[in-house]
Amino acid sequence: MLLAGLCTVDVVQRVDELPAPGEKVQSLRVDVAAGGPATNAAVTAAALGAEATLLTVLGAHPLAALARADLEAHGVHLIDLAPDLPDPPPVSAVAVRDRDGERTVVARNAQDRTFIGKVPLLAADVVLLDGHYPELALAVARGTEAPVVLDAGSWKPVFDELLPLVDIAACSAHFHAPEPGLHERGVPTVITTDGPGPVRWSTADGSSGEVPVASVEARDTLGAGDVWHGALAVAVTREPTVTDRIRFANEVAAERVRQVGPRSWTTAIAGRNRT
Repeated sequence: MLLAGLCTVDVVQRVDELPAPGEKVQSLRVDVAAGGPATNAAVTAAALGAEATLLTVLGAHPLAALARADLEAHGVHLIDLAPDLPDPPPVSAVAVRDRDGERTVVARNAQDRTFIGKVPLLAADVVLLDGHYPELALAVARGTEAPVVLDAGSWKPVFDELLPLVDIAACSAHFHAPEPGLHERGVPTVITTDGPGPVRWSTADGSSGEVPVASVEARDTLGAGDVWHGALAVAVTREPTVTDRIRFANEVAAERVRQVGPRSWTTAIAGRNRT
């Protein structure tokens, strides 16, 4: 499985209450982990037993070593397209409220980070893209014959070129694309998540439906959407229908939000396979 996109360093503070402007609070615990949509999806895939390879831009800054160590510890094969880049990697400062898992995130993401050189063409049974590095996403999508899953959290300009190359667009409820619609742009399957609400899906041939999400006690919602996308990509290789794939992703994401911390959930889902 090949995943291409953003890798960040996440500093996660768990707190009793999210701080108000100007307020200083003490945290209950601190975690440091690699983050980003494609990265969290890669960790998910590895925990589910897939061979996960992450293509990203990380660099040689000391902070990058934190992300590298986390990915190695969780079985993700990393290919860094800019291993000598001296700049700090993207960093996310996260506060998670202890009583319900709600979080706030301040992130830099991939602004102004570039890489030089060719993107390697790698064999894969499924590809997941998050679009944060446009040249990377396009090169991977154009160079693969595997099904391509797009994590479409928000509209990005590269999507105009990328969507016709995508097999499954997995969108958040807040995703809005300019006309024409995603099916008209050539996407065979469109899936839309809505937090605790049912997951809706439609196909270019006119089929559609929705899959309910189980009611669970949320302890930590950080990265839950990324985990869902990673599980969906794995399910593409294991489950025969759209509804089966969504159901599998829902189950894995539900397990993630039950667990406290950026990586504790990986043990809970390890080896999960509904087939």
